[in-house]
Amino acid sequence: MDRGSGGKVDRGGSQDASLGFRLGLGVLLLALLGGLGLAVLSLPAQAPGLAPAVGARMAQSGVEHQVTAVLLNFRAYDTLLELAVLLLALLGVWSLAPAPRGDDSAPGPVLATLGRLLAPLMILMAGYLLWVGAQAPGGAFQAGAVLGAAGVLARLSGCRLPVRLAGWPLRLTLVLGVLVFAVIGVGVIPLGGSLLAYPPAWAGGLILVIETAATLSIAALLTALFLGGRP
Repeated sequence: MDRGSGGKVDRGGSQDASLGFRLGLGVLLLALLGGLGLAVLSLPAQAPGLAPAVGARMAQSGVEHQVTAVLLNFRAYDTLLELAVLLLALLGVWSLAPAPRGDDSAPGPVLATLGRLLAPLMILMAGYLLWVGAQAPGGAFQAGAVLGAAGVLARLSGCRLPVRLAGWPLRLTLVLGVLVFAVIGVGVIPLGGSLLAYPPAWAGGLILVIETAATLSIAALLTALFLGGRP
């Protein structure tokens, strides 16, 4: 009886502790939510932001679209680190296990036809998004996402990467974006005086080279992440 009573007391104590932990966590979350709400409400109705500063330096950016100017010139550090994070994510996936063997059976006629029809259009769309990014919404990440989706569709349609391309050519493509970005960023130091400070006369061409390399890398990274392991 004593052991039974003691067991009941212990269970009741653990339940009380669990209830207290949940209540404390709820209070903390409510406090966090209230702080975020106050921060949002305290923002000015019309914040000027950095738009005037960006507009004043657009002539030096090498492009005509503000978003591309910010991502590839004024805040190029952030974009370089985003590419590095995506590459590190793939290395983390590759460190876990090899890519699972897919089903070698032939895809259905609908999927096979869809792949043959859409993949070329998606490649063309990726090229357009890459080129138009200097004047309108687009750029490397959008183009790379579309090109990566084309790679996923091709894989679902039964296409496989040739063995001769699964070694160093694939790995070079994966690191190409970070590599070209870093080489250009360091290479302009003697000309601009600091890392990623492109000379205004060369900015447009350098940004196009960086975005082209980044597009190929992003597409390869996204497709490789879809496969779920190292080849």
